[in-house]
Amino acid sequence: MYIFDIAGGGFGGGLEWLWLFLPLGYTATVLIEAPILLLFLPRLLGWKKRLAAGLWLTACTYPVVVLVLPALMYGYSRPVYLLVAETFAPLAECVLFWLVFRGTNGFTPGAWLRSFAVIVIANLLSFGIGEVLNTYIWSNLF
Repeated sequence: MYIFDIAGGGFGGGLEWLWLFLPLGYTATVLIEAPILLLFLPRLLGWKKRLAAGLWLTACTYPVVVLVLPALMYGYSRPVYLLVAETFAPLAECVLFWLVFRGTNGFTPGAWLRSFAVIVIANLLSFGIGEVLNTYIWSNLF
């Protein structure tokens, strides 16, 4: 069962039910990704900036993944949706991170690579845990 199958007939008959899921999914994603960013982003940012990155990056990309892409990709298979969504999220977060912190003194090329790797790993981990939650807790909602 795919999100697009449910969207046509379940939870009110359309995609509006995704708005109800948004706060729950955002919270779960932040609980997974923010600690990873807090612990593994370069220390020169300070803990407040690392924590803010964990909250803000997800706030920027999660609504696109949960609200926009399902509407744009209505009729596509779940694997295609996941490929697009799970490529978009870390790529967009890396770009946003770079735009915000590009003027930070002390960021070496190695620090940038580490930051991007941490963002990608956090996204992969939240995707994996999300798949487990989807299968065993949320009854294949996605």
